[in-house]
Amino acid sequence: MRFLSPVRLPVLLACAVSFFSLTTESSALWPFSGKKDKVVPANSERESQELAAAALLAQARQAENAGKVSKAQTLYQTIVKRYSFTKSAAEASFQNAVIVRHNGKMDAAFDALQAFIQSYRDSPHFSEAIEKQFEIAEEAKGGRKQRGILLISMKMNSSDVIKFYEKIIKNAPFGKYAPLAQFSIAEIQQDLKEKDKAIAAYQKVVENYPNTSQAAEAQFRIGSISNIAAQRSEDASNLLAARDALRTYIATNPTGDRKQETEMILHQVNTAEANQSLTVAKFYQRVGKTKAAAIYLNEALKFGSPEVSAEARTMLAQLAATDPDGVADAKKGPGQDYTALTAENLKTRDDYVGPLAPELARLSQKPKMRTGDDGFVPIPLTEPTLPLRPGATTPGAGSLLPPVPETEKPALLPVPPAPNAPMVPPSPGGSNVPVPPVPPVPSTTKPAS
Repeated sequence: MRFLSPVRLPVLLACAVSFFSLTTESSALWPFSGKKDKVVPANSERESQELAAAALLAQARQAENAGKVSKAQTLYQTIVKRYSFTKSAAEASFQNAVIVRHNGKMDAAFDALQAFIQSYRDSPHFSEAIEKQFEIAEEAKGGRKQRGILLISMKMNSSDVIKFYEKIIKNAPFGKYAPLAQFSIAEIQQDLKEKDKAIAAYQKVVENYPNTSQAAEAQFRIGSISNIAAQRSEDASNLLAARDALRTYIATNPTGDRKQETEMILHQVNTAEANQSLTVAKFYQRVGKTKAAAIYLNEALKFGSPEVSAEARTMLAQLAATDPDGVADAKKGPGQDYTALTAENLKTRDDYVGPLAPELARLSQKPKMRTGDDGFVPIPLTEPTLPLRPGATTPGAGSLLPPVPETEKPALLPVPPAPNAPMVPPSPGGSNVPVPPVPPVPSTTKPAS
């Protein structure tokens, strides 16, 4: 028995690895590889494939009606594999996905529907396939029991469920299930206590599907999540985000179902912001900075919380008694004086400059539509006759003007006399009477002697 030398053994192993890598990379060139690229058949071959696929589809339906589901599924898969470019292949692919949906796992059923959607988007079952995908995603999200003989709880990972919804949105971004899928993604993120991701997901619902009922609910959820985050932390940005989202909801849904709840949460947000401003104002009052304390007291009054407004006004009165100049300086800033009532007399203010000038008042008014006859004359539909060149009877070649009638010919203009020419009196009989010739002027030069 001969053994390979240690020197030749690594060489042979390297050749074997190269051979197997070559067969893997170029499997389409090898007849025994079992993998062939799909090629669109010619018209003559397409007709024969349609007949063969239709015959197999009829057998598969008969087997399924007879209760032989396994045999029917095998025939469906055979049609898709052999005759993928036929009309029967689209029907077979969908029916195979339906069988997997009833008997298989949720992820396998979703993948079978996804294979159908990617290959046969023009099929009449496209919308139905999207609907079934959404049903599977909802079942996976809620951890419902899988339909079938064995009712087994099929709770899936949240990241896998989110991928389901993302594929649904990608398959039909403007379909009726796209906003529902995006809203479900936001709910999953909210259940996972991932505030930033949940708010971003809800914001996508508002931006991408603004005219849906999910958009209004998403806007409310953004404000509610931000309000909860503000109660758990002292970050003022959460209060600002909550107030903006809630005000946007009220402005866009004045008669929405969440209006009363939104106003209650907005009152909580305003109270929280007013309390924060009041706390800061007390700090500046203790350290003796009257102007800064007055600024934050005015902010506390701005939010309109009745619980805080009384205390803020009392503190402002105390500051004005001890340091009136500091309180007056705080009121000089833009938007800092919130102590005055809305119905105050504007003429008593220092910055009152009087009413608008008549011109400015007129420019600020909206234009009014005409309601009666104000002498407006419409543009005439018949255009006047355009003049021609003097002496022209017919337009030149290529002209768009019509020929001028004899009665509308323009009069000929008189030709001015040449320089040093004798003046000729006009003919008394008009232009048709001949003019007698003018006698020659005798020469004044003397003849040569």
